[in-house]
Amino acid sequence: MAEFEEEKSKSQIKRELQELKDLGRELIALPTKDLNKMVLSENLFDAVISAKAMSHGALKRQVGFIGNIIAHDDYEIIQQELAKLKQVHHGEVKQFHQLEQWRDDLLQGNDEVMTLLHHLFGEFDGQYVRQLVRNAKKEAANNKPPKSARLLFKYLQECQENQ
Repeated sequence: MAEFEEEKSKSQIKRELQELKDLGRELIALPTKDLNKMVLSENLFDAVISAKAMSHGALKRQVGFIGNIIAHDDYEIIQQELAKLKQVHHGEVKQFHQLEQWRDDLLQGNDEVMTLLHHLFGEFDGQYVRQLVRNAKKEAANNKPPKSARLLFKYLQECQENQ
């Protein structure tokens, strides 16, 4: 009886195979630059790259193939690396939204943001930022493209990178 207790049910095996296929789909959905950051076996990497060009039935078969490769590779390590990539991506998105918020606050005339940015960034050029804000307001009033608003965003991005 003891050997039957350790056997997995058919449903459990199917669930595990589905998890492997789902992980394979996540890998396929990643941009190639993110795939290059991961430590994947050459066989798995090639299979994922090939799958990016496939559609429908071929893609379905390739996902099954990728799931099979993942089953023989170290599944947990691949999951951990994927989680790290997602965490980094969420951090970048958060920073991007913060920069957008600062730009929008500056364009609305919020002086507290100007003071905050002076404290955050040592090389912050308040005069240049005020000039960009004035130009952006003129551009908006004259229905021109938001060139200065874009320059303001880029400047804030540079300040953050040089921090």
